[in-house]
Amino acid sequence: MEKLTIVWADDEIDLLKPHIMFLEEKGYEVVAVTSGDEALDEIAKEYPDIVFLDENMPGLSGLDTLTMIKNSYPNLPVIMITKSEEEHIMDEALGGKISDYLIKPVNPKQILLTVKKHIDGKRLVSQKSTQSYQQSFREISMQLLEKMTANEWVELYKKLVYWDLELSRADDGNIHDILYSQKEEANRLFCKFYEDNYEDWLNGRTEKPLISPTVLKEKMFPLLKSDKPTFLIVIDNLRYDHWKQMQPTIEEYFHTVDESLYYSILPTTTQYARNSLFSGLMPAEIQKKYPNYWVDEDEEGYKNQYEHELLDEYLKRYGHQVKHAYYKVLNAQYGKKLVDSLSKMMNNKLNVIIYNFIDMLSHARTELDIVRELAENEKAYRSLTLSWLEHSPLMEMLKALAEKDVNVIITTDHGSVKINNPIRVKGDKDISVNLRYKVGRLLDYNPKQVYEVKDAAKIFLPKLYVTSPYIFARGGDFFAYPNNYNQYVSYYMNTFQHGGISLEENLIPFITLQTK
Repeated sequence: MEKLTIVWADDEIDLLKPHIMFLEEKGYEVVAVTSGDEALDEIAKEYPDIVFLDENMPGLSGLDTLTMIKNSYPNLPVIMITKSEEEHIMDEALGGKISDYLIKPVNPKQILLTVKKHIDGKRLVSQKSTQSYQQSFREISMQLLEKMTANEWVELYKKLVYWDLELSRADDGNIHDILYSQKEEANRLFCKFYEDNYEDWLNGRTEKPLISPTVLKEKMFPLLKSDKPTFLIVIDNLRYDHWKQMQPTIEEYFHTVDESLYYSILPTTTQYARNSLFSGLMPAEIQKKYPNYWVDEDEEGYKNQYEHELLDEYLKRYGHQVKHAYYKVLNAQYGKKLVDSLSKMMNNKLNVIIYNFIDMLSHARTELDIVRELAENEKAYRSLTLSWLEHSPLMEMLKALAEKDVNVIITTDHGSVKINNPIRVKGDKDISVNLRYKVGRLLDYNPKQVYEVKDAAKIFLPKLYVTSPYIFARGGDFFAYPNNYNQYVSYYMNTFQHGGISLEENLIPFITLQTK
């Protein structure tokens, strides 16, 4: 293994020889210099792994040297060492983007710990994460052999997401492969669990978990009784791992007071799941109770144009005669305009805001090669989502809300899953176009490869025709037509889709935040 190099600049460097010898015995190469100018020269000769910089040197001071280092080498870790404990010096050093701050006299073990933290930290964390996951792998494998409840599936999925995020920081490709294999097995068993229990939940034969038509009643309606305005932010296609990636950024401004996962209904699409979320009803119940607010698969028109009206009726049914407003953000310009109108929104008891970026990103990734490259895998997809958040109108809205005394909810109507296994399906020209579920006449498929519901009424979906089953894809499966099969499969392979059954689509976040 190549020796790691430390440049140590201190005008009293001779007094530090015991420290330097200690580091050299531990396998590090230490380049000792007595001034800021010499440090800059050594850094220019051979880019070191870390720099120790005395704050109080004659000539070019430590702070001036820090500024020059960061101008040329912004990612080089610099540790400032000083005799002074004055706060303004600490502020200046931290403002100069130091990696750490030590006060003299320092001892060798303190120096070694700092080196390991900033040079070896990533490797050590990677090793620790790998070892910890190996132990957790066995525990999860044993759990998958057991018959689990709906809540136990939620907790297991949280574990899998935790390890996905932890191991994404590691460089060990083999351990990633093991995790993904375990996730595939978990998805296979989750689909079976979901299929075995879904009809019973909906028909009241067994206790149902938190699902699309009940989540607002259980989680949001109680907040409407408080004196604070409530902001319900619905991010279309938000997955739980997206939330966990976003959480540290959002928690700079808010406390997370509740992190729940709820079960999306089928199909896991906006037409069905979001209408159910906003109405408190299953799709067939919406069609029956509010026929003017439901648009069938085979009808022309936007399938979610009555969300606001459905929410109005939902609130009335449960006695919440509150002033409320509904907004849908489809572009940055409108998102910024909405932030400017926040003072007006504060007069409402409830504000519902829809952000469609992640869903648009998912579709763009399918259609645009450059977006496919930017979000080529789960890790990159999460990273791109976080990057959007940090520079989005949503983040501007959250920062503005952090200055108010409000309740904030972040949720979604469904997630998405990366598809990689085509399944042949035939049908007439009116068959639904979604890749993860199909409904229509003359459907031809292998019933062993799908979740088949011959009687739509059993899962409270509208029945389009007398003989019109719904079929749903599982895990990473997707439906492909025999015509132009290879071209079709190539176009959609490894894209993110929704509509079927998977942990990623069905177990979705419902997050309640409070301002700090």
